[in-house]
Amino acid sequence: MVDAPKNRPLHPATIAAQAAGATDVETGGVVPAIHMATTFARDVDYAPLKDNNVYLRSHNENARIAEQLLSQLEGAADTLLFGSGMAAVAAVFRTVPSGATVLVQKQIYWGTTAWIRAFCERRDITLEEVEASDPQALEGACNSLRPALVWIETPSNPWLRITDVARAAKMAHDVGATLVVDSTAASPVLSQPLRYGADIVMHSATKGINGHSDVLAGALCVADPDSRMWQDIRADRDMAGAVLGPMEAWLLTRGMRTLPLRMREMSKNAMTLATYLMDHPAVEEVLYPGLPDHPGHAIAAEQMTGGYGCLLSFVVRGGGDAALKAAGRLQLFHRATSLGGVESLVEHRHTIEPHTGIPEGLLRVSVGIEDADDLINDLAQALGQ
Repeated sequence: MVDAPKNRPLHPATIAAQAAGATDVETGGVVPAIHMATTFARDVDYAPLKDNNVYLRSHNENARIAEQLLSQLEGAADTLLFGSGMAAVAAVFRTVPSGATVLVQKQIYWGTTAWIRAFCERRDITLEEVEASDPQALEGACNSLRPALVWIETPSNPWLRITDVARAAKMAHDVGATLVVDSTAASPVLSQPLRYGADIVMHSATKGINGHSDVLAGALCVADPDSRMWQDIRADRDMAGAVLGPMEAWLLTRGMRTLPLRMREMSKNAMTLATYLMDHPAVEEVLYPGLPDHPGHAIAAEQMTGGYGCLLSFVVRGGGDAALKAAGRLQLFHRATSLGGVESLVEHRHTIEPHTGIPEGLLRVSVGIEDADDLINDLAQALGQ
């Protein structure tokens, strides 16, 4: 862990750039080494040569470094890495007992919703989907159903809805529920839900945390590492093997060293593009929490710092055909699924989620770190203006 000069708390950019103090102890290298061994030796009395190093599934030095860095950035007491974001989602829900009730936010990332629906059906868990950005709806569902778990996503994907984490935490805790927040679209640089009362924060670290579209990873960050749920999650991960390999963990640490810089530039670019699209005659609606007229803007301004993220959606006039044609004409935006990478992406969500109420004209954009003027010019020619 890197120490702050004169005991002053360090800013996230400093923590990230110095990888929370991680170096290669053996060589003095300013970056940590990659440790690829899958098993570790014991002495003649069969004691591990190094404490807590027995087998890679549970004892991964590169994962420890990335977890410590992410814990500092998130303000968490502990962090666990997983082989994917969905593996992290699954780890949480596998702790819910059969016969229990869970509340899950409506219209979040479709992969999460689809897996949760199937899992709850198999496990005889009652699933209630609620619009969590509506505090009255969430409070009513909490009070009437008294769930074991409340799952929210803010900002949500692809609707960019904002949920008040502090209010959601109080509602959940008042009925004895655990609140888990998917904060993938924000990253720990822009939002720290644990500060507002969340119990666990989930990230698809594949996205902005890694930021280079070359690592598949997930993370869970916790406020109370002694809780029964967290102990169950840790035991299940270690025994079931939903872990991250050393190379992926090393790459994740490398990606996080520039996370504050990338998120700042992406957020600035996204705000510039959202403002441009708001006045475009070919655009019906822009969904971005940084816009003053966004219904969740005031809450986002309170619980997000340094920007509003890289993700925005907009609806093209003329419906699906017009949106597909515009996406097809884009030259700088890659037509691909994902978000949070340094390169800008565009996705026609209705093609991916045809039965989920996504408007046919909606395009979801992940804004990268390119020059904003170049991105605007590309949008202009694609939209025909």
